[in-house]
Amino acid sequence: MLRAAARALDGSLAVTDAWGATLAVAARSPADERSLLARGENVDVYPLRVADTPVGTLLLNARDGEAGTMRRLLVTLIASEVERVHAPERLAESAAGELLRALLRRELADRDEILERAGPLADALQEGTCLIVVRAHPQAPTGEGWRGQLRTLAERGARQVAGAAVAALGDRPGIVGAELLVLVPTADEQSAARAADTVLTELSSGSAGITFAVGYSRIAADPGDLPRAAGEALLAANVAQGGKADAPLAFDSTGAYRLLLSAMLENPGELERFYAETVEPLVTYDQQYETELVKTLETFLDADGNVAGTAQRLFTHRHTVYYRLERVRELSGLDVSSSDGREKLSLGLKSMRVLGIAAPGGPASEAGAGAGRVPRRSRR
Repeated sequence: MLRAAARALDGSLAVTDAWGATLAVAARSPADERSLLARGENVDVYPLRVADTPVGTLLLNARDGEAGTMRRLLVTLIASEVERVHAPERLAESAAGELLRALLRRELADRDEILERAGPLADALQEGTCLIVVRAHPQAPTGEGWRGQLRTLAERGARQVAGAAVAALGDRPGIVGAELLVLVPTADEQSAARAADTVLTELSSGSAGITFAVGYSRIAADPGDLPRAAGEALLAANVAQGGKADAPLAFDSTGAYRLLLSAMLENPGELERFYAETVEPLVTYDQQYETELVKTLETFLDADGNVAGTAQRLFTHRHTVYYRLERVRELSGLDVSSSDGREKLSLGLKSMRVLGIAAPGGPASEAGAGAGRVPRRSRR
């Protein structure tokens, strides 16, 4: 239909879905295609609607003077075709989105209820399922519909491994950026790992200026195991968000964090209280003064309590490390020189990661710190 329209108008056309993902292009040249998709000069933009419901956008670059009636007719015909072709897919996406969001909100626990909510996906869940959680953080201004575009990219990546995979946008409050949920029907752990890899690859290559943290669960062999898998994927994404996040993180690779999964699912309030009593004052101080107390504490614990090793890893003077650790003691009431203090602070940091709280970063800039270097009179 698009090629016929392009011939009739002697122009170039492209159609995107409601999220901004490209569905079809009929362009006279690669240059015209790039101009269309970039919505360049002389490109007309027509919203596609069916019964007042947005289904996509038509991008058109045609000869001047074409009859407006023909353009209106084309817009109506193409909108109807987009709706017809994608209606079954949107039904599955809607069911998957509601199911995944309900799982992450811990609203589902009964197997029969899960299958009922799954709708057309119920059969695919019977053989085994992996859940993937993606956190996306824009580092620069983003265009309209960027979250929907990420959903499309994530789904496309997962479908390279499992054709029935579906992705949805999360709706949990307090999420900075975007949260994506991907359901991958597979009973094979290696396939699950490949799906997580291709999701991250597709997202990274298809979007600029956005960082990603990806976590994925173990296989849920039965639909009744999906709540457990949702918790695992969420915990893995939370932990990945606190690290370098240059590769997907499997739940099985989260180490000691796994011990906190039941606390996150069954009693998150207790986990939040422990975080508040240990590390939260450091996070608040870092946010207020753009210091690096949390980063220094993490590095100190990773260096087995060695100040010289900590200073070397942070590229700073050991006296600066001593100063920051003293501030940690003053703010938290916990002394890193004692085993009890180190243990509580380490668990506080793990609680922070499990809860999905990202540590602030940035150079120290509090009064007298000199970008992390403190004057001699301030040392203890």
